[in-house]
Amino acid sequence: MSWIYNPEGDRTKRKRPANLKDFPKGPDGKPLGPQTPGSAPGSPWAGFPLRDDYPQVDDPADPSRKVSTKQANRPFLAYAQYRAEREKAHADWLQRKKEREEKLARGEEVGPEEPDPTEEREVGCLGLLKFILYATLFFVLAGKFFTGSFLWEMELPSVRQFIPTNQRLFSENTLAQFDGTDPEKPVYIAIDGDVYDVSSNRATYGPGGSYHMMAGRDAARAYGTGCFKTHLTHDLRGLSESEMKGVQHWKKFYAESKKYPKVGRVSHPPIDPASPYPEHCDPKKAQAALERERKANEEGAAKGANREEL
Repeated sequence: MSWIYNPEGDRTKRKRPANLKDFPKGPDGKPLGPQTPGSAPGSPWAGFPLRDDYPQVDDPADPSRKVSTKQANRPFLAYAQYRAEREKAHADWLQRKKEREEKLARGEEVGPEEPDPTEEREVGCLGLLKFILYATLFFVLAGKFFTGSFLWEMELPSVRQFIPTNQRLFSENTLAQFDGTDPEKPVYIAIDGDVYDVSSNRATYGPGGSYHMMAGRDAARAYGTGCFKTHLTHDLRGLSESEMKGVQHWKKFYAESKKYPKVGRVSHPPIDPASPYPEHCDPKKAQAALERERKANEEGAAKGANREEL
């Protein structure tokens, strides 16, 4: 299989010049080295002829001389050949263009103008748009193939968050000023930190209305428990699963309502985790809430003990 490694055949190997002297050797056969001025041999490369058996071609840079086609010269020769072919193609195109112009001057019919085959094409806006389209198509199809979702199981962001708004951050005292008692101010309510303008239904949320107790405050807990007298607070600790679903239901209702626009958020002071849960207005549910609070305290104490052991 030597032809695979050397397809051009075996080449003549360089031989050691016969007149090359050896270093003087001692009785043990080891060379003594250049002990005297006349004992050192000459350079071994002086006797080696620099043979180059590769075919020679004209030098593209200087046609008056020849260059070898050895491996080191081949990239240069290939590029020179490519440039020569491009120049010839351009010259032929110029000739065809000239002949076409002459036919047009004589009034003869000619075909469409031929573009220069050697002209470097630039990527225009149309090419860029095509690339973006193909890349997007590949992205969504790959997502469908690998994850079963065109968007790779990602959710599109809500457009609302990119629309500039005039929403503001309220303190609890500032929010309390918008409880409907001042007819010159709008009526605001809050649920789990989100503040909404309910002025369009002032008869319900204003003074004398059935939900006036919700105005000017964050009464998120009351939305889940129904205790509109004792649970007018944002404290959601200890709620049952069904009560939390009630809070989430009303949060979704106001968030999706076109009648009550969101105007900002309210900032609450932190709640002391050691403080007791608000007492439920229903005795049975109050007992269940106390049981949940007891379990939560026990779990908290167990976690604290585990941290100390670690």
